[in-house]
Amino acid sequence: MTGIAVHPEGWKPTRGYSSGMIAEGRTLHIAGQIGWNAEQRFERHDFTGQAAQALRNVVAVVEAAGGKAADIVRLNWYVTDKREYLAKQREVGEAYRAVMGRHFPAMTLLVVSGLAEDEALVEIEATAVLGSP
Repeated sequence: MTGIAVHPEGWKPTRGYSSGMIAEGRTLHIAGQIGWNAEQRFERHDFTGQAAQALRNVVAVVEAAGGKAADIVRLNWYVTDKREYLAKQREVGEAYRAVMGRHFPAMTLLVVSGLAEDEALVEIEATAVLGSP
């Protein structure tokens, strides 16, 4: 099921995320995904490449549960370098749309001092709401 975006009247439009999402169905909580592949190897060591892989990993978990990217209602991004994220926003946006299309759930970006895997530059956790079986 696709969530319905919520945006308070009179607020400036958001770019690349929704202020809120309404969804009904079974909730899937996806653990933080980092930019490594299914073999737990980093193929890319740049921020954009790792972000794209982390998003593909999130979608893979959703698909394994019978859902699709449009079922994702929330993404929490943890990044180790705010300046790099801001400098790469255009490229990250392109990578995001290549994986997620034009589906923009509620999102939060948090800057952290490090992640459990030393090579990881970004970690993305998600919540999806899947339709009834």
